[in-house]
Amino acid sequence: MPLTPESRILVTGGAGFIGSALVWELNRRGCENIIVSDRLCTDEKWKNLVPLRFHDYMDGGDLEKHIRTSPESLGQFDVILHLGACSATTEKDADYLMRNNYELTKILCKWALERDTRFVYASSAATYGDGELGMDDQLADLNSLRPLNMYGYSKHLFDLHAKRTGMLNKVVGMKYFNVYGPNEDHKADMRSVVHKAYGQILSTDKVQLFKSHRPDYKDGEQMRDFLYVKDAIQMTLHLAEQTDANGLFNLGSGQAHTWVQLAQAIFAALGKEPNIEFVDMPEHLQSKYQYYTCADIAKLRGSGYTQELFTLKDAVRDYVQGYLVGDKRLGDEK
Repeated sequence: MPLTPESRILVTGGAGFIGSALVWELNRRGCENIIVSDRLCTDEKWKNLVPLRFHDYMDGGDLEKHIRTSPESLGQFDVILHLGACSATTEKDADYLMRNNYELTKILCKWALERDTRFVYASSAATYGDGELGMDDQLADLNSLRPLNMYGYSKHLFDLHAKRTGMLNKVVGMKYFNVYGPNEDHKADMRSVVHKAYGQILSTDKVQLFKSHRPDYKDGEQMRDFLYVKDAIQMTLHLAEQTDANGLFNLGSGQAHTWVQLAQAIFAALGKEPNIEFVDMPEHLQSKYQYYTCADIAKLRGSGYTQELFTLKDAVRDYVQGYLVGDKRLGDEK
């Protein structure tokens, strides 16, 4: 089911980081018949919408109200890209996370399936917890996973619900790994290290990284699967169009890099010599910290995704030089 300019698309969380990037890429493909839904609140993610083209905007609370009370009033969509969620791994309001990340996703998914609408939603690599059981998106027993924080659990809970009810055979859940790139500046402490480090380098000429609190990892050699947002959205739209590809999919680069390698790439993009300082990890994070993540993307590749990915150095350079320098957003490219 290829997405065309005639496709009617709903993007929840459409002003956010990955959501606005999806709208940007849809615009590049000629798609503008898009309803963007979000909760703008008091941060400045509204700025992500300014360069984008879409048919209408709907507050997330109003969307939920329509679905609950007058679902037919919203009309028919070809695809729902459900990115709307609280993505803060440090969020402690469990009731809020259950309502926003779990209950709303259940309602949207049911509504979509009743209308034969393609439903693609954001799960998370945080569902894998410390990775002791691996990070296999083909894991048969999802109940064995142990997320380390409430955010990961809220995402995991819907994955379980979708599998238990049979929905997972009809929809796509995307387990995003460490996504970074333009349009993330509103995320405060949840911004990527690339964004934070850029600011640190401008003000102090150095980057601070957490020390390791495990003897099997040296300082700065904790590892992550870093995925550039431009790759993440290509993968997402591929799965949206492949209607025979359902279930959970890891979306990552398939490679793990150290924080030191990431920092070195940032300095290189700025033409500076690396200057890294290691600082103690806050105590409240130590028991919830993932020391290694790496996506097995064989299932994604098996669905027909053949596109070559950005290397870490190329992605960081594109982000730093193309967007952070000059404070640009996706859509500002000229």
